[in-house]
Amino acid sequence: MLGGAAAAGVSALGMNSDAFSYWAFTALTVTVSSVGAIVVGFPVLFLPLPAIAGFEFARFVTKKSLSSYFSFVVLGSLIVTLFVLHNFWDLNIWMAGMSLKSFCKLIIAHVVLAMSVPGLALLPPKLHFLAEICLISHALLLCHIENRFFNYPGYYYHGMEEDVMYPSYMVILTTFVGLALVRRLSVDRRIGPKTVWILTCLYSSKLPMLFISSKPVVWVTAVLLLAVTPPMLLYKEKSRTGSKMKPWKGYVHGGVVVLSIWLFRETIFEALQWWNGRAPSDGLLLGFCIAMTGLACVPIVALHFSHLLLAKRCLVLVVATGLLFILMQPPIPLAWTYRSDIISAARQSSDDISIYGFLASKPTWPSWLLIVAILLTLAAVTSIIPIKYVVELRTFFSIAIGIALGVYISAEYFLQASVLHALIVVTMVCSSVFVVFTHFPSASSTKLLPWVFALLVALFPVTYLLEGQLRFKSILGDEVGNLAEEDRKLSTLLAVEGARISLLGLYAAIFMLIALEIKFELASLMREKSLERGGIRHSQSNQSTNFALRMRSMQQRHASAVPTFTIKRMAAEGAWMPAVGNVAAIMCFAICLILNVNLAGGSNQAIFFLAPILLLLNQDSDFVAGFGDKQRYFPVTMAISAYLVLTALYSIWEDTWHGNVGWGLEIGGPDWFFAVKNLAILILTFPSHILFNRFVWSNTKQTDSSPLIMLPLNLPSIIISDVIKIRLLGCLGLIYTIAQTIISRQQYISGMKYI
Repeated sequence: MLGGAAAAGVSALGMNSDAFSYWAFTALTVTVSSVGAIVVGFPVLFLPLPAIAGFEFARFVTKKSLSSYFSFVVLGSLIVTLFVLHNFWDLNIWMAGMSLKSFCKLIIAHVVLAMSVPGLALLPPKLHFLAEICLISHALLLCHIENRFFNYPGYYYHGMEEDVMYPSYMVILTTFVGLALVRRLSVDRRIGPKTVWILTCLYSSKLPMLFISSKPVVWVTAVLLLAVTPPMLLYKEKSRTGSKMKPWKGYVHGGVVVLSIWLFRETIFEALQWWNGRAPSDGLLLGFCIAMTGLACVPIVALHFSHLLLAKRCLVLVVATGLLFILMQPPIPLAWTYRSDIISAARQSSDDISIYGFLASKPTWPSWLLIVAILLTLAAVTSIIPIKYVVELRTFFSIAIGIALGVYISAEYFLQASVLHALIVVTMVCSSVFVVFTHFPSASSTKLLPWVFALLVALFPVTYLLEGQLRFKSILGDEVGNLAEEDRKLSTLLAVEGARISLLGLYAAIFMLIALEIKFELASLMREKSLERGGIRHSQSNQSTNFALRMRSMQQRHASAVPTFTIKRMAAEGAWMPAVGNVAAIMCFAICLILNVNLAGGSNQAIFFLAPILLLLNQDSDFVAGFGDKQRYFPVTMAISAYLVLTALYSIWEDTWHGNVGWGLEIGGPDWFFAVKNLAILILTFPSHILFNRFVWSNTKQTDSSPLIMLPLNLPSIIISDVIKIRLLGCLGLIYTIAQTIISRQQYISGMKYI
C-alpha cells in the first residue's frame, strides 16, 4: 500500500520524465503488483502475471502507450479471474437470490469493463463508441448487482435480517461518483449526448430503491427516466437553437411516456402503500398514473411545443384528470383494472377486517359525475369544447353540467326524497344555464335569463320547505313501532335541520356565483368603454403639450363617468343584470348570516368575513338608487355596524329577560341596572359609526373636527361595558375615526399637490 501510494504520487507530480525516474517507477510498480498478489493469496506459480501487468501499466503511464494499457487490461483481467476462481469458485453459497458462482461472473465482467474504459476513452473520436458501449454495460451491471444485494434481502426477509449485505451509503456513493464521471467525460468530449442521457438515467434510477423495496424498481425507474428526460438531456441543444421537434415525434414520445408509466404502476402502488400504510384504491392508483403521465409530458411540451396552444390545453386537462382521480378516488370497474400478483396479494390481507371489522361504506359512484362536470368545465374554459361559437353546443353543455352536478349533490347529500332530487337537479340546471349564457350571451338569452333567475329564486323556499315535510313524513312512516316517540321526533328534527343547513349552503354558493359572474361582466363592459374613451382622447390630444395634465384629469373623472355609461349600455342590452346581481348578492349575504347563526352560534368575527360579499352590489337606478362606484364600501361598513348593534341589543335583552318579567326589572334590581348601563354605552358608540358611514357614502373630505370630538365617546364602551359586542363597537369606532382622519388628510395633501 505504501509503494502504491508512492507510485501514484510520483506519477501525479510528473517526476518520472527522465530515464532513471522511468526505471525506478517501473521497478516500484512491478514490486508493488507482485507483493500485492502475494498478500491476497495469489498462487506462486502465476506470480509473473502481476509483475508483467505492473510493467505494462508503468509503461503506459510514462510512455502513454495504448498497446501497453490494453496488455495491462488483458493481464489484469486474467489475474482477477484466476484470483476469483482460486478463492471463491468452489464455495456453495447463495447470496441475494443467486449462487456465488453467478456473482463471481458478474464481478469479473464488472472489473474488466471498468479497466477497459480509460483506454477506450483515449482512442480517436471515431472509436469513442467503444467507450460508450463499455460505460453503458458497466452501468447496467452496477445497477443489477446493487439491486440484487440491496433490494433482494429485504424483499425475501421483509427487512427482518440483522446483517446489512450492502449499505445505503454505497448506493449513494456509487451514484454520485458515476454522475461525476459522466459529467467529466462529457466536458472532455469523450462521450456523446446520447450516452450522457442514458448513463444519467441509469445512475439516477438507483436512488428510488433506498425508499422502495421492490425487485423491478430500478429498471422501471430507468425506463421512466429515459422516457421523461430526453427534452432536458437529449434535445436541449435543439430546443435552444429553435429546431423544434416534429409532431409525429411528439406523439411517439407521449406514447413512450404512457408505456413507461404503465410499467411503473406497481412501483407507484408500493410507494402509495408505504405512504398510507395500506393498499391504495384503484381510483387513487389510476389518478397518480394519469397525473404522472401529464407531468412527465411537461418538458416536451414546454421546450418543443410551446407554440401549440392545443398541446398546453390537453396537458392541463390530463393533469387535472389525474388530480381529480386522486382527490375523489372514484370506483373503477374490474374490467378496467390490472391485478398483478403484488397488488392482489396486498389487497387479500384480512388485517383490516380483523382490526376494524366490516365497515359500511356509502356509494362512491356519484364522484364520477363531479369529475365529468369539472373536466367538461375545464375543456370549455380552455376552448377544447368551442361553446363560445356554437349556441346549440353551449346549451347542451350547460344542461349537462347542471344535470351532473344536480345528480351528484342529490346522491351524495340528499338520499331520502325523490321529489327533492328533481328540484335540486332543476336548480343546478338553471344555475348552469344562467352562468354560461351570462358569460357567453346569445341573441335571445338576455330576454330569457331573468325568467331563469326568477325560477331559481322561487325554487329556493319551495325546496327548503319541501325537504322538511318529506323527510318528516318518510321517517314517521318507516319507523313507527321501532323507536320511542320522543326519540323519533328528535332524530327527525335533527335530520331535517342538517339537510336544511346543507340546502342553505348550496343556495348561498349558487347566488354567490351568479353575483360574481354579473359583477365580472359589468366590470368588463366598463373596462372596454374606458379603453375606448382613453383611445379617443389619446388620439385627439397626441400633439398637445398639456397631454399629461389632461390624462390626469381624465383618470380622476373616470370613476364617476364609467357608471353612467354602464347604466345606458345595460338599458340597451339588458337592464336586468345589475338588479339580478344585487338580488343574488343580498340573498347570499342573508343566507350566510343564517348559516352563521345555525353553525357558529352568531359569531362576532364572522361578520367581518361575510360583509365583503356586499362588494358585489352594482349600480342600479331602480333597485339601489344613488349607489355608484364611490359608495361601493358603504354597504360593507354599514352591514358591520348594523349587525353588531342589533346583536348587542339582542344580547342585552337575552341577558336581562329570562322568559318572564322578574322582580329585578320591577323594582330596579341588578338586571335593570345592567340593561340601562349597556344601552347607554351602546348609544354612545353611534356618533362615530354614523359619521364614518356618512363619510364612506359621500367620499368627500371632512373639513370639521367632529370625528375627533366624538372619539372619547367610544372609551366607556371599551372600559366598562359588560357585552363583548359593545366593546367591539367601541374599538371599531376608534378605528373608524382614525381611518377617517387619515383619509381626509391624504385627500387634502393630494388636492394641494394637484393644484
